[in-house]
Amino acid sequence: MAIGSHNPNPENSSPTTTGLFFNPGYIQRRSLLGKILKTPFVDAILGCWALFLGMGIVMLGNGLQGPLLNLRAIMEGFSPAVTGIVMSCYFSGFLVGSKITPILVSRVGHVRVFAALASIISVSALLHAIFISPVAWIVMRFLTGVCFAGLYIVAESWLNENINNETRGKMLSVYMVITLGGMGCGPLLLNTAAPGSFELFILVSVLFSVALVPILLTIGPMPAFETPQKVKLTELNREIPLGIAGCFITGVSNGTIVGIGAVYAENIGLSLVQVSLFMSAALWGGVMFQWPIGAISDKLDRRFVLMSVTFIAALIATFALVIRPEHILSHLIIIGLMGGMSFPMYSLNIAMINDRLQPDQMVAASSSLVLVAGTGAFFGPMLAGGAIAYLGAPGFLFFLAIIHASLGTFALYRMRSVPTIPLDEQGPSVYLARTSSVAMAAAFENDQDEA
Repeated sequence: MAIGSHNPNPENSSPTTTGLFFNPGYIQRRSLLGKILKTPFVDAILGCWALFLGMGIVMLGNGLQGPLLNLRAIMEGFSPAVTGIVMSCYFSGFLVGSKITPILVSRVGHVRVFAALASIISVSALLHAIFISPVAWIVMRFLTGVCFAGLYIVAESWLNENINNETRGKMLSVYMVITLGGMGCGPLLLNTAAPGSFELFILVSVLFSVALVPILLTIGPMPAFETPQKVKLTELNREIPLGIAGCFITGVSNGTIVGIGAVYAENIGLSLVQVSLFMSAALWGGVMFQWPIGAISDKLDRRFVLMSVTFIAALIATFALVIRPEHILSHLIIIGLMGGMSFPMYSLNIAMINDRLQPDQMVAASSSLVLVAGTGAFFGPMLAGGAIAYLGAPGFLFFLAIIHASLGTFALYRMRSVPTIPLDEQGPSVYLARTSSVAMAAAFENDQDEA
């Protein structure tokens, strides 16, 4: 059977005939370990391990590429403002990719689209080291963003098609931990070679290529993909202005930390090892605080939780201004807490918005919210880079403090002017990162609808 061909009867096929690694038909049956442990969740994990492995490696490469480009841009004499523009183009490409990927998938299928996009990313990583100029890097970052949006949509729609309601919530949480964890480990690979050489760019390319192996060895029925219906942003903004503002500011903050955090770290005098730890701490902070913040928001007014989290982020950024550059451990703790407050805010805003929507509106709203957050992420690195160019390294922290304080002030105003939703009418929170695709958000909402 050819790769990607359709097996009309996956239930009666063995794992060796329908798929070497990720077998949708086999997921429906209980594996030996699953039977022993008496849990469908273990069975689902064993059925999807190759998909998780592939996406984990993809995110490892993505986590390495961002700070690597930051450091190399500084070495090549790019100004912070120009570097911010370059890094922002990833998010503009991400928005475009989320629109064109469904068209490509409908024409040639998931496997071919995934392979093509990963190959383009792999080539793009090498071209960064060959053509060193802001214009060339802008083009490469845009293409990388387009391709990563496609990878997320393909992988997540494939995953969601092959897990059931009994395990969906846990599986999506595992997926988010793997992707964020992989991205958090990526910066540590900066220590394997000098940023000024070709080696790290080659490593990024190799990681993207290796990630293809488990995915391309997937054989089974291709999942159906439907583009969510659009919802007018004007309607959402009229009904839930705090949620829209929260998604935008969260995109600005997260895009700033991921896109230009390494520039700030280098500007305060951190070494290569310290820069890698700095960026990794920010992402792992987001992993560790995802669940606690979500759990608290299920018990309190989500607007109060959002206000508290964003004000805390503003205070952390302000406090970081007085830390001396030589206090490395303090910088790592501060950026870890900053990431811990900032990254979970997207999930918090999604949950808050869904509390005020009808079930049949949730899927339609998801694509609009991804668009809002992605737009914020596009402007974040660009504006923060300008702040660094104008104010020096402290401009990074001033920028983060201002945007978080502004959101907290708006949340306080909304709490005073609009009645809260009773706790028994709030839906449970969902742990989504800012980069989650429309497919991921839509799958969760479908799960909520059926529940």
